[in-house]
Amino acid sequence: MVKSTLIARVADGLPLAASMDDEDSHGLTEYTNQAKHLMKRLSKESEQKCSIDSHPFVFHYMIEFGVCYLCVCEKSYPKKLAFGFLEELQTEFHALYGHEMQRVARPYAFVKFDNFIQKTKKNYKDARTQRNLQKLNEDLGDVTRIMTKNIQEVLGRGEQLERMSNASQNLSSESKKYLKDSRHLNWQALYQKYGPPIIVLTIVILVFYIRVWWW
Repeated sequence: MVKSTLIARVADGLPLAASMDDEDSHGLTEYTNQAKHLMKRLSKESEQKCSIDSHPFVFHYMIEFGVCYLCVCEKSYPKKLAFGFLEELQTEFHALYGHEMQRVARPYAFVKFDNFIQKTKKNYKDARTQRNLQKLNEDLGDVTRIMTKNIQEVLGRGEQLERMSNASQNLSSESKKYLKDSRHLNWQALYQKYGPPIIVLTIVILVFYIRVWWW
């Protein structure tokens, strides 16, 4: 069954809505944190649909119009129903908030959408109901082609990319500092080489000017 749901903007990972009264919420804390971390790793180049294994659960997500819809499910829950659930959320959420979801700056700005999440989650709770058995037999897209990854692979790769980015930024900062120090040393060397003669010449010219002007 669907255990938890999160909706976030892909561009910056800002959470827009979420299920607020998840069953066994204390046991899900680690996985909801992983989901939030995952949201921040996504970009427009990420797979539009993906399943991520995080034993004993699976994260299923889909991206539409710059928004990611993610649910945490038991591993035994059918993938086709999980994505059917996400598609219903996406259709309703986009219809209600599509014109403003890219402009909001406050986290969970659409918290009221939880009412629809809970209502839809009840419909998908039991995979054996007539409604869901029928959906399993419907063509909801070839979910077998949706890539499955491991959570450590996804988050670990993200951390590696983040470290590379930080190293690149540090290298850039060091290069700028080196360039600044080099310019300072060059000016210092020029001053040491030409400063005294220029000072002497300036004094001579000043003395000559005073003698000519006043005498």
